Amino acid sequence: MTTLTADAHVHSEWSWDYASDPASQGSMARTCERAIRIGLPAIVFTEHLDFADDWRVGEGDIGEHAQKYVDSTGRVILPPFDADGYLEAIDRCRHDYPELRILTGVEFGQPHLWDARAASLLSSGAIDRVNGSLHMLPFEDGECTEPTTLYRYRPADEVMWAYLEEIPRMVAESDTFEVFTHIDYAVRSWPIAVAGPFNPRQFEEGFRAAMRAIARSGRALEMNTRRLEAWIPQWWAEEGGRAVSFGSDAHGPDALAANFPNAIAMAESFGFGPGSRPEDLWSR
Repeated sequence: MTTLTADAHVHSEWSWDYASDPASQGSMARTCERAIRIGLPAIVFTEHLDFADDWRVGEGDIGEHAQKYVDSTGRVILPPFDADGYLEAIDRCRHDYPELRILTGVEFGQPHLWDARAASLLSSGAIDRVNGSLHMLPFEDGECTEPTTLYRYRPADEVMWAYLEEIPRMVAESDTFEVFTHIDYAVRSWPIAVAGPFNPRQFEEGFRAAMRAIARSGRALEMNTRRLEAWIPQWWAEEGGRAVSFGSDAHGPDALAANFPNAIAMAESFGFGPGSRPEDLWSR
């Protein structure tokens, strides 16, 4: 039987993109309860920390539950992260579930663009783990948007290359994050109907160059278990990557630690092993 490691990429009702129905309230507690039921030793609640002031979306490009943040022009206006409320909820869960290691964290979007605005929170000592995510790319007229929208306006391979080329810039221009998450984020919305099935070999050098930049910076790469791709840990190891984390990117208790046994076996096959604590990065 596989011994589970920490799920280091988990969202709760404190993330803006969490389902907005009343049942979502208290999801942090329900996620802790599920963690204990499935034998998860530790969890890191990495809520979204975003400052996308000029994010544009097309119709249907953002989840229905988040549509309330889109104005009549297609601009997304996000609420600020309620750090105080989040930290209070963490404290309650630590009190209520002492058998579970509960860590604080954020999923910081585009840190190379927004480090200054996050400095107060990230320097406070209140955040245990900072995951760095690249969700946005430049669009037009100073605006930004996600690959989902860009695929409507530009050739798919052009969008993918732009995403991969932005990763080394993000790594070089920010030192606030410890783990680079879901390096295949732009693959999630790859337009199969127009471009055909995604072939990672077509973009291999771009992925490898991004991984080299992350590895040389001394940071870890996330094994995002929403999609498990063997080429990611393989290329990561071959490009000098020394550490990985595991993250389900769960936006609900049922997705917690999804596919972890397979992800752990995959990481072990490429020489990665656990640290002394369940929340430690796996290294090689």
